[in-house]
Order: sequence, then structure tokens, then C-alpha cells
Amino acid sequence: MISQNPHKAVIYWLITGCALIYIMVVVGCITRLTHSGLSITDWSFMGSLPPLSEEAWLERFAKYQQSPEFIKVNYSMQLPEFKHIFFWEYIHRMIGRIMMYVFSIGLIVLIIRKKIDKKMLPSLILLFFMGAMQAVIGWWMVYSGLQQKPAVSHYRLAIHLMSAFTLFAFTFWFALQLLNPKEEVQQNEGHKLKWWTLLFFVVLIKQIIYGAFTAGYVEGDAAKIRPGKIFNTWPKMGDEWMPEQVTMKGDFLSNFLENASGIQFVHRMLALVVVILVCVIWYKSNHLKLTVSQYRAVTFLIYGVTIQFILGVLTLVYQVPVVLGVLHQTGAFFLFASTVYLLFHTFRKTT
Repeated sequence: MISQNPHKAVIYWLITGCALIYIMVVVGCITRLTHSGLSITDWSFMGSLPPLSEEAWLERFAKYQQSPEFIKVNYSMQLPEFKHIFFWEYIHRMIGRIMMYVFSIGLIVLIIRKKIDKKMLPSLILLFFMGAMQAVIGWWMVYSGLQQKPAVSHYRLAIHLMSAFTLFAFTFWFALQLLNPKEEVQQNEGHKLKWWTLLFFVVLIKQIIYGAFTAGYVEGDAAKIRPGKIFNTWPKMGDEWMPEQVTMKGDFLSNFLENASGIQFVHRMLALVVVILVCVIWYKSNHLKLTVSQYRAVTFLIYGVTIQFILGVLTLVYQVPVVLGVLHQTGAFFLFASTVYLLFHTFRKTT
């Protein structure tokens, strides 16, 4: 019970951080799907007030009109449309700054109240470093789309997304450590699942990275086609299981890293591997004595993969509408969290 835990204040603080990271990931997804990410052409560490007058809006719009995205893509955009895309990018950045305030002010309050143990300091230092890096990576990603090409590199998009997931994993793991002291761990056979769970986690990370690749623009693609916007059929890609476009580039790596068709093909195949692995974990868990937490985590994985697979197919077939795109990314986030939860409870030493 959190209410009886001596570290409950720190736990609530960390869980609040986890919730904010999730919200930021969702709003980031909306920002990407509504093509809003390049609407703010400057960056301020402490943030700035949104435009509050018509004159301020016109000033912001004038700055956007000088960007490659407006010149090459949105040259017919009017102020009302600009306000819409500005809104989502502004909210995305503000959530990031709220996270900074929650973590920094919360830490100061916890130190004053003497709720922070010395043994927590290395983890807290790493936590703040990762949070700062997430902000830097975010601007590094946006900045790439404000130069000559009005599009963000799919590599930078994937790095930005995975840095957010990594920050969440570390914060969530830290909270789980405080919630589950070693002396409370019971004897069980869950450790027999740990290597299968780790394998599942590695494949899941690759799948999330390829999800980012599928959602972004492939660098060097003159037509600026998103991998998720082509071959919107399932289970086949068009009329074939593996169309010739998948191997249209000269070498293996280019086909699966910088070829839109190849990227979508890998994303599809990894989804099947994820399903197979979760079935193995399900089968093995039915023959093991698990703790309540381990059983709960396996259940989360089974339902999570099922829902995520269905959402993935629907998102592809309907050509990535905003609602389905957000739900699909939300599914990936909770599947990632469930896997971290299972890893924690299978790698814990029993007493």
C-alpha cells in the first residue's frame, strides 16, 4: 500500500512524472499527425506566453511564413489554419516545461521535507539528465525541419520518441523499486520468464522504433511519402505478401532503413514476432507459479498485444486518421509500461 510506504511522497512525485510523460507522448503524436510540429520556429528554455492579440498572432505567423514548410508546402495557409497547428505544438512544449517544473520544484520540496535518501541521489541525477536531454533532442528534431527540407528526419523522430519512452521506463522503474522493497518479494517461479520477457522487450523496442519510422518521412524521399500512407491493405501489401518495392534500393540496410516500403514491411513482420513471443510467454506462464504482480503483468501483455495488433491494422487500413493514430501510440505506450512492469517483477531477487 502506498499510504503505508515510508517513501510515499517520492512515489507520488514519480508517478506524476510518469503520467506527464504519457500525456506528452500523446500530445506529441497529435502534433505529428496534425502536421503541427514545425509551426513554432524558435525555442526558449523557459517558454513564452502564447499570442494574446491579433498583432502577436500576425507576428508569429510572419515568422512561420519564412520557414521552408510554409514556402514549399503550406504557402496557401491562412491565419486561422496557422492558429490550429500552433496550438498543438505550443501545448506539446508547455507540457514539457510543466514536467520540468514538477520534477525540479517537487525535488526541492522533498529535500526540504527530508524525504530524499542519499541512496536516491544517483538515480535522481540521472533522471534530471535524461529529462534535459529529452528537451534538447526535441529541439534538435524540430530544428532539422526548419532548414532546407520542411520535414523531420525519421531517425530524429525515432530518437525523440525513444528518449521519452526511456525517460518513462527509468522513472517507472524507480517508483517500482520504492513500492516493492526486496524484503516483500515472495518465493515464485517468475524468474523462469525473465529471459523471454527480455527478448520480448528488445523486439518491442525495435517495433516502436519502426513505428516511428513508419509515421515519419523517410529522409531523401523526394515525394515525401510517409511509410504508413502506402500499401493500406492487410494482411497483404497490395496484392502481394512482399511487393518488389520492398527491395527496390541497392543494399539491404537502405531497403529496411530508408525505403518507405521496406520500413512498412519490417513493421508488419515485427508485429507478428511480437504476437508469437507473447503467446510463448502466455503458454509458459500457465505452467509456472507466479506472484499476483507477475500474473497481472502477463495478463496486461496478452490483452495489450491483442488490442495493439487490432489498432495497428485499423490504423493502416484507414490511412492513419488522428484518432486511430493516437490510440495506436497509446497502445504502444501501455504495452511498453506493462513489459517494464513484468521485467521488474521477474528480475527481482527472491528472499
